[in-house]
Amino acid sequence: MKRIVVLNGPNLNLLGSREVSVYGSTTLKDIENSLRDLADTNGVELDFWQSNHEGQIIDWLHDSNSEETIGVIINPGAFTHYSYAIRDAVAAIRPPVIEVHISNVHARESFRHHSVIAPVCEGQILGLGVKGYKLAFQSFFL
Repeated sequence: MKRIVVLNGPNLNLLGSREVSVYGSTTLKDIENSLRDLADTNGVELDFWQSNHEGQIIDWLHDSNSEETIGVIINPGAFTHYSYAIRDAVAAIRPPVIEVHISNVHARESFRHHSVIAPVCEGQILGLGVKGYKLAFQSFFL
């Protein structure tokens, strides 16, 4: 069966309670549930993971490098701005990767304006809140 992998980086386990004015009140479990509904509708499996550890995210990226994986959605959190190791893992795998950010990083602190991961991704969705995850998911069926 085809699958889509969703990877979430550091501090995203605190969605719903962390900086609600920036990230909203939707929890990571809420996002997972809505994507599971989409996966069921589209007849694909969904792997949904979160880690505060860079190496774990890299391992999951490596594990997603299979014929069954039709796409990867990644919200790398703060790793976006400096993790060349995650960038290299994204570049090394076959499935297309969409980078997602809940907030508009360009409207925030200047250190958030640059992604080292975006250049090796199929695309980037940001600033649309948690809807960005659904849009990324749907992009694999266009």
